[in-house]
Amino acid sequence: MGQTWNELLREGQEQLETAQVPEASLDARYLLEEAFDISRSYLLLHGTEEIPGSTVENGSLKRYRQWITRRAQRIPLQHLMGYQEFCGLRFSVDEHVLIPRQDTEVLVELVLRDYPRRMAEQASVLDLCTGSGCILLSLLELGHFRQGLGIDLSEEALKVAMRNQKDLQITAAEFRKSDLFEAVMEREWDVIVSNPPYIAESERSELMPEVAEHEPEMALFAPENGLAFYRKLAEMSGAYLKKGGRIYLEIGCTQGAAVKGLLEEHGFSEVRICPDYAGLDRVVTGIWK
Repeated sequence: MGQTWNELLREGQEQLETAQVPEASLDARYLLEEAFDISRSYLLLHGTEEIPGSTVENGSLKRYRQWITRRAQRIPLQHLMGYQEFCGLRFSVDEHVLIPRQDTEVLVELVLRDYPRRMAEQASVLDLCTGSGCILLSLLELGHFRQGLGIDLSEEALKVAMRNQKDLQITAAEFRKSDLFEAVMEREWDVIVSNPPYIAESERSELMPEVAEHEPEMALFAPENGLAFYRKLAEMSGAYLKKGGRIYLEIGCTQGAAVKGLLEEHGFSEVRICPDYAGLDRVVTGIWK
């Protein structure tokens, strides 16, 4: 007699628990559903039934067990499945880009709140350190901004962003290789957004293995206790914004006051620190005047 769905799920869960993977039960279920292309409701209804032989023979069982083994090695779940949901959209991800996180949705929501559709349709967005393109593409898809440019120094990251643009069929976006503003010729942007590297090197040991060992270092770590990119963005962004344009920067939860001070020092007004869903400082935004 073959395994039931629940038995196979328990097998994967136990392997992940042995490897001390956080949320082992949830990850085992996600991988099972993805490997066999079944839904949560199907698993609930048929969990005690034996897995059909045809399903096993098509490679799904092998794929699931391979994924469990790799997840036990702390390979991120999203790298195994190849995607992550963000703002209700699906984004391809790999080891060349940061995995989109729910905290970053706060930045998108703030921009959408400040720019209702009638304003957004006339506005342009510059996204620095774009990575997977999740911020820019979400704003263009959900906010209907007129134009968007995503900038990144990593050619591999830009390939992922352009793949996401193609998959989402968003024509208003352009992606360009640049070291911050180096290749940005356009000077009249309505909105600048960025989730730059902001982790201090001294904090590396505090990161989970999934992050420290499998996400791109150049997108994670920054000098000056994580503030180096904020200093450059504060100094340079005003030259690329229209009068009354806005900047939105994702930050580490302890960096709010420092980043707010940098923006105010370089001519931004009405600077505010906005919390994430957990009440931690997550975004600093200001107006260029």
